[in-house]
Amino acid sequence: MTKRTLVIGAAYVDIVVGLNRLPQSGEDVTGNLEATQVGGSAFNVQRALAYQGAAADLLAPVGLGTYASIVEQTLADRKIPLLVRDDRADNGWDVSLVESDGERTFLTVNGIEQLWSERWFQSVDLKTYDYFYISGYELEELGAAKTILDALRRRKVGAKVLFDASPRSQYLQPAVLEALFVPGTIVHCNATEAGSLVAGETSYQVAAQHIHRLTGEPVVVTLGADGAYVVDQGQCTRVTGEVARVINTIGAGDSHCGGLLAALATGQPLLTAVAEANHLAAKVVGQVAGALEHNR
Repeated sequence: MTKRTLVIGAAYVDIVVGLNRLPQSGEDVTGNLEATQVGGSAFNVQRALAYQGAAADLLAPVGLGTYASIVEQTLADRKIPLLVRDDRADNGWDVSLVESDGERTFLTVNGIEQLWSERWFQSVDLKTYDYFYISGYELEELGAAKTILDALRRRKVGAKVLFDASPRSQYLQPAVLEALFVPGTIVHCNATEAGSLVAGETSYQVAAQHIHRLTGEPVVVTLGADGAYVVDQGQCTRVTGEVARVINTIGAGDSHCGGLLAALATGQPLLTAVAEANHLAAKVVGQVAGALEHNR
């Protein structure tokens, strides 16, 4: 029987612009508008889970305003239940600058997804879920982090949390990391993020091993085309990646998280789950959109 996942986080509007290279300060460059689409880590993770046929709900707020309307319509089009509405602010949005090699840079304007409220968790029964996804993006502000982590303490015994560090992991407070690095938390990050999660450590291998000793749970470090480095049960393993034609890297880490959770939810062994996650990440970098969708 497939286990259920609750994806906690944000749905943003991505304005995707392609350009040859990022401008220097004061420089004027031109770009091409590639897409205006809903993204955000949580949205992309939920879509990867759905792509794999896994049972996954999305706890992402929809606010009031221009961008909120785009998010709400997208959720309706994809038949994703709207679990949280809060009219205190519009949804956030970002300009996603994608260079010719596929690397992306975000300029983000935050919105309702930074105003976490205990009330938002009243729309779901946390004890019915076996896995939870949370991102470092939502844990950067201490009030939001406390609200989310306090809610997760009410999950049922044995339920696991997948913590996706995010590119802003260096801004997470030590107290937040201390609360995360406990039994029950699977840590997912890339090599750069791994070094920022452990003070004074730049080696992703040593950082991952240190985190594993604290949590006793798997630590997965993504390495792009080189696959992933996995620490579990005291063992370190490299899981081979897939060669992919890179259009842009938006959603690669998110899809990796979704693929990992989908496979774990169906009882797949960890290394098999990581291989499936590598496959989804390779698939999403070959498209403009950061979310995987079946043809509808």
